Amino acid sequence: MTSSPAETSDLLAPLDLAFWHIETAEHPMHLGALGVFEADGPDAAERATALLAERAADVPGLRMRIRDVWLPAGGARRVPMPAFDALEHVRVAPPVVDFHATAGELMQRPLDRDRPPWEAHVLPGADGGSFAVLFKFHHALADGLRALTLGAALLDPVDLPAARPRPAGPPAPAAASRSPLPNPRGLPGLARAAVTELGRALGIGASVARAGLGVRSCAALTSSATGTRRTAGVVLDLDDVHQVRKAVGGTVNDVLIAVVAGALRRWLDERGDGSEGVAPRALIPVSRRRPRTAQPPGNRLSGYLVRLPVGDDDPLVRLRGVRAAMDRSKEAGPERGAGAVALLAEHVPPLGHRLGGPVVAQAARLLFDVLVTSVPLPGSGLRLGGSPLAEVYPFAPLARGQSLAVAVSTYRGRVHYGLVADAAAVPDLDLLARSVRDEVEALVAVCASPRAGVGQVTGLVTGP
Repeated sequence: MTSSPAETSDLLAPLDLAFWHIETAEHPMHLGALGVFEADGPDAAERATALLAERAADVPGLRMRIRDVWLPAGGARRVPMPAFDALEHVRVAPPVVDFHATAGELMQRPLDRDRPPWEAHVLPGADGGSFAVLFKFHHALADGLRALTLGAALLDPVDLPAARPRPAGPPAPAAASRSPLPNPRGLPGLARAAVTELGRALGIGASVARAGLGVRSCAALTSSATGTRRTAGVVLDLDDVHQVRKAVGGTVNDVLIAVVAGALRRWLDERGDGSEGVAPRALIPVSRRRPRTAQPPGNRLSGYLVRLPVGDDDPLVRLRGVRAAMDRSKEAGPERGAGAVALLAEHVPPLGHRLGGPVVAQAARLLFDVLVTSVPLPGSGLRLGGSPLAEVYPFAPLARGQSLAVAVSTYRGRVHYGLVADAAAVPDLDLLARSVRDEVEALVAVCASPRAGVGQVTGLVTGP
């Protein structure tokens, strides 16, 4: 199949290069999502497979592979795949009893780097009443929002509300011929910008160094890189989350992160590791994409670095701690602080990413202990071949040396936690999933008590 005019080559951005070069065959760096669909007939999975392959052939972003280039040295480029065959990426499995058990096995398999780095695995349910689709995208191809866009293009079309028209701005000035040499009058501004960028990079680096001081390692969250994967999912009622938010204040995201902190405490205590004094550093990715604006493909990410108050035994105190930390991070902005470490990739030349990839891959455990990310989903009901999407579990990439990553999405009144772990380090991932549910129930119960008033808890937000 020949490439379409929409398929144009483009260089990988610095962060994309970083993700591409820190991967090894033993430690894949792809993200994923497991969607569970209600089967509307005995042949629903077969029809879904055919539809995915047919639609993938028409999505330009899914036809692009990544190839090294001579210039800039160490760089790479997305280029159209010659004779693209969607059936090399869309595969159907035999009937499956446990979707998550199969998803874990599939998540540990690296993507083929000689082809467009994505896959869709259709998993027919053994009971015939449902089927699942596991989407895998390499992090160099797409961040969470971009992967959502690519995946949505494979589902049934939905009627989305029309975008609001933007007010017309002033007319653009007429294009003038540009000299290959910089205008001398602009050199002072360029110099100031360079100094500003250097200062920002140094500030981020200093914040990273400070964030690592006095950190007590949590053995349960670190592991040698085995390349094995295990996944689990938890479904919660969004009304319960709103009930907690209304009683205590803050945002839905604050509650969802606090649930992770409480679940980790329960999990550590039950498995015998102990949670006393534990405050792991959670990296909370922040998208730098702007809605309704044209954006280049690839990753546009920053983040916040938040200490999870796992060692506190009171659910409200844990939520208070998360709220305070998130408020401080938002006040500083996503381009400052230790969580903005991803922005340092922009200051490394392409050859540095290629040569330094193995070193950077080993550094994740020094920067943060666990990834907790949120992936937004459309509010409208999604379908594939007429079969409605009932559940969707996002899976974040697992950094080398870490045992757990957490992703969360809200969809049609429910919250879906997707847990991915090193299978050798976390054989009891189902225990952590149960702890997530138990923590929400505890928060709902305590928020029903008089001590959970907004004013009372808000007045406590003074500590770190």
